[in-house]
Amino acid sequence: MQIQLDDIALFARIAELRTLSAAARERGVPVSQVTRALVRLEAGCGVRLVHRTTHGLSLTDEGDTFLAYARRMLDATAELDSELRGKISGPSGWVRVGASALMAESVIAPGLAGLYQRHPQLHLDIAADDRVVDMARDGIDVAIRTGSPASDTLVARQIGIHSRTLYAAPAYLAAFGTPQHPDDLKQHRIITSSASVAMNQWGPADSPQDWVAKSHTRADNSAVMTALVQHGVGIARLTDLMARPLVRSGALVPLLQDHFPSPPSPIYAVMLQERHRLPKIRACVDYWKEWLAGGDTAT
Repeated sequence: MQIQLDDIALFARIAELRTLSAAARERGVPVSQVTRALVRLEAGCGVRLVHRTTHGLSLTDEGDTFLAYARRMLDATAELDSELRGKISGPSGWVRVGASALMAESVIAPGLAGLYQRHPQLHLDIAADDRVVDMARDGIDVAIRTGSPASDTLVARQIGIHSRTLYAAPAYLAAFGTPQHPDDLKQHRIITSSASVAMNQWGPADSPQDWVAKSHTRADNSAVMTALVQHGVGIARLTDLMARPLVRSGALVPLLQDHFPSPPSPIYAVMLQERHRLPKIRACVDYWKEWLAGGDTAT
C-alpha cells in the first residue's frame, strides 16, 4: 500500500469537517488540490473511502475503518515527534485549548506568561466558547471543563477546584446597602444566569431548601455577569477563581458567605485518549495543576 502520511492527515480532517472545501480553506489550498489528494489516497488503498454528493460527503464502511487506523498512525507519529523533540529541547509546538470564556479569563490568561516562561517553545491557540465542543472535529488538544466527561474516547485529569460566592461592587453597596441575611436579598437587584437554571438555586446553610434567586438582570455568560457586578448593576453568585483578584484590588466584595456555602467542584483538563501523553499537552496540564494549587505563584 503506497500512501503518503500527509494524505492520511488530510483525509482525517476531511472526515472530521465533512467537506472538501472546509479542509481546503483550513490548509489554504485550492479544493482541486484536496480532491487530488483524496483520489490519490483511494487509489493507493484500492477502495473508495468517501461518498461524494452535492450535499457533502460521508465515509464508506472502508472509510470508517481507514479513519480509525489513520488516527492511530497520526497520533503515534505526533507522539514520536513530540517525544524526540522534547528530549532535545523541551515541549514545543502549538496546543489548541478549548475553554469557556470564564475559564479562559480565570485559568489560562493569568498563568500564560508563567507557562511560556517555563516552556518557551510552546504556543497556545485559545478557543474561548461556552458551548461543549467536539474535540476531534474542532481540533482541540485540551479542554478545560468543570464537569467530568462520560465518553470513553476522552481522558479527564483533575487540575483544581472551583466554588461560588455572592459578590457586589462597593459602589452598589454604597447605593443599596449591604445585605446581612438572605431575606434582605428581596430588596436587592439580583443578576442571574439565563444559561443554567441550576446556577440560580442557592442553598442557605440555615434552610433545608434551595433559595431560588429572583432576577433583576440576566446574562448567559459568566464573564458578562462578572462585568455587570463590577459596574454596580447588582449582586451575583460568581466563581471565586475569577472574583478573588477583584476582591484583592477592591473591585468586589464577598457577601453572605456563612449563609450560602459553596462546596468545591472539580476542574478538569480533558484530552482525547490518544493524545493525552504528548509532552506538549502534559506540560500544559502539569503547569495548570500547579498554578491552580498555588495561585499565581507557579513559574
